Amino acid sequence: QVQLVESGGGLVQTGDSLRLSCAASGRTFSTLAVGWFRQAPGKEREFVAGISSSGGSTVYPDSVKGRFTISRDNTKNTVWLQMNSLKPEDTAVYYCAARFDLPSDRPYRYNYWGQGTQVTVSS
Repeated sequence: QVQLVESGGGLVQTGDSLRLSCAASGRTFSTLAVGWFRQAPGKEREFVAGISSSGGSTVYPDSVKGRFTISRDNTKNTVWLQMNSLKPEDTAVYYCAARFDLPSDRPYRYNYWGQGTQVTVSS
C-alpha cells in the first residue's frame, strides 16, 4: 500500500511562486510514476504534470508548460511541483497520484491519491 500526502499549498498573488510536495510512504515508491492534478470548484480534475518512476521523463499540458516543473527524489520518497508565474486560473485543490506504469493524464489510471492541498491565487 502507498500513502501520499501533499503539502505546500497556500494563498499567493498573481505572479508568485509555490512549491508543492508529495511525500510517499512505502518501499515501492521508486517504481511508481507520479502525476499532479488539480480540481477547481465545478470543474473536472485536470492533469498538470507527470514524471516517470526514475524521474527521467516528464510531461506537461500546454496550459502549464514553461511555468510548472515536476521533479522527484526517490531517496526521499518525495515529488515536488514547482509552480511559477501563478495566475488566478491556477486556483484549485492540487492532488498527487501514483501508478505502476508511465505517467498518464487520465485520473482513472492512477491507483493511489493524496488528500489534496489548496492553492489560491489572488488577482
